[in-house]
Amino acid sequence: MSQNGIEINPSVTVHALLEAYPDLEEVLIGLAPPFKKLKNPFLRKSVAKVATIRHIASVAGITLDELIGKIREAVGQPKSSESYEDQNYFGEQPNWFSPDKVALSLDEDKVEDKDKMTLVIILKEAKNVRKGKIIELVTSFLPAPGIDILKSKGYSVWTRKESDDLIRSYFLKNTD
Repeated sequence: MSQNGIEINPSVTVHALLEAYPDLEEVLIGLAPPFKKLKNPFLRKSVAKVATIRHIASVAGITLDELIGKIREAVGQPKSSESYEDQNYFGEQPNWFSPDKVALSLDEDKVEDKDKMTLVIILKEAKNVRKGKIIELVTSFLPAPGIDILKSKGYSVWTRKESDDLIRSYFLKNTD
């Protein structure tokens, strides 16, 4: 792969990365099974525009430095001397969480329309969830871009890893 003018850093979106380096799709898929979704044209056009390299490092479960190093190597860019801080999406159970507050639960594996982005479904269904109630999202990977989008919309978020392929994310609706 030749260098096409995009410097690989944490804030580059997957869309921009794959526009500049289309061959990287297979490299990314080789790094983590959730990246197979990049083959879905709808998801590639939607999720890839908001997901950054920082997000996909969290999804893949590898350090940001390692991911950037692998991508830079694949596109022929020199290794960066800069060290990047990883984002931790997991934490202790917050005081606001209670199972009886869960008003909506969505298991990504059970979504019938695989062309729909789970985040779009959550945002649509969240309109019917009252303030102070919780939305649960069950996935086989860390939905980092969706977590950050819901945080930016005022939701409080707690994510719990139950196993390597079972992640539960909880979103407390703070506004109506």
